[in-house]
Amino acid sequence: MAVHIDGDAPGAQKLGSRFKVRGYPTLILFSPQAQEITRLPGEVDAPQVMQVLQLGLAGGRPIEAVLAEAKVGQPLTANEWRLLAFYSWETDERQLVPLAERPALLTVMAAASSMADDPAVSTRLWLKALATTDQTAPGPTPTAALQQRVSATLASPADARTQMDVLTNGAANITRALAPTPGAARNKLVAEFEVALQRLEADTTLSRADRLTAVQARIDLARLDQRKDAVNPKISPALAAEAREHADRADREITDGYERQAVIPTAAHMLASAGLWKDSEALLKANLKKSHSPYYLMSQLGSNARKQGRKAEALRWYEQAFKTSEGPATRLQWGANYLTNLVELAPGDTATIELTASQLFAESAKDKGAFYERSARSLQKVGSSLVTWATDAPRAAAVSRLKAQLDGICVRLDAADSQRATCQSLLVSKKRPA
Repeated sequence: MAVHIDGDAPGAQKLGSRFKVRGYPTLILFSPQAQEITRLPGEVDAPQVMQVLQLGLAGGRPIEAVLAEAKVGQPLTANEWRLLAFYSWETDERQLVPLAERPALLTVMAAASSMADDPAVSTRLWLKALATTDQTAPGPTPTAALQQRVSATLASPADARTQMDVLTNGAANITRALAPTPGAARNKLVAEFEVALQRLEADTTLSRADRLTAVQARIDLARLDQRKDAVNPKISPALAAEAREHADRADREITDGYERQAVIPTAAHMLASAGLWKDSEALLKANLKKSHSPYYLMSQLGSNARKQGRKAEALRWYEQAFKTSEGPATRLQWGANYLTNLVELAPGDTATIELTASQLFAESAKDKGAFYERSARSLQKVGSSLVTWATDAPRAAAVSRLKAQLDGICVRLDAADSQRATCQSLLVSKKRPA
């Protein structure tokens, strides 16, 4: 039986807390005993999703049990290796493994996956391990054999298509992991990626969103040795023209509202990351009236303005996004975004900061699940910002009034419910006395 849960529905955030669901959409397959068999990333294309779901439905064991056996070297079936390879490690949310331990775990599984007798499964695990590697969580050693595996995957149209989601979303991380420093090895790998990504970009069997991620990956690789916060990155004119062409075509051809909602923000982000700010903002503004959830686009307009140093304009867009957002969890999320930006960009506007925080607390009082999962994290973000902000007497007085308002909300929550402890922790200073 298929069950769809709207994140703004009553009880949704409590369920999210139970199953550690934070990113949307997250697809989870359960056994009749409510044990999780697997969860799938949204980027995997439909045929692969159906294949993995069929594997799980055909007597699949809970993913936790499968992983436990894989970690100690016990033999797994080919189907169980495939479930591990296609598990959504990006949305695991520490359910199976802490974030910092993920690259090492994926590396161990990739090395053991030769027993799966399926090169595609083994390659996917190696790619996942490389894609999750960063400076704080080291992953696989960049051996010649591993470099050759990645090069062979990029060179094969069929193999690259199979691993499309990992290659496009992880291109920059994979490249850094295999070639940590600029030079001939990195240039060679980037050139191989470029060929594969252009091929995926032109693949009309992929969705528009997937083809855009291939262009985004090319931009990420072009920016590999540039500052992450560079407002005007160095991008080739040809790549910039392709980014514009893809965005214009999507805007022109999409007729379905839900596809538009998914693709236009992706296209706008792609244009912004290429330094094409005017194009990005024009695309977002042109779609405000076409969108059934325009606050997503408004938030992006705020982010664009902020990155370019236009603070007042950024705050206007963040405020508008909050005002137009709908649904209890969604409003808390967008309101938290507005408030934290207010604190950072206009810390002297004490009245507006207090008024906005008070409104968020008042709305949380009306939502029975406000202190679970995503909503709780939104309110924790608000509380942390306010505690850090209260550095003088007027600000401290404002936070004191907000604390009194919050205490009145917390006391009405069931003492046995974890929500009360979450509520009571929101405006508690973490500073130790001198």
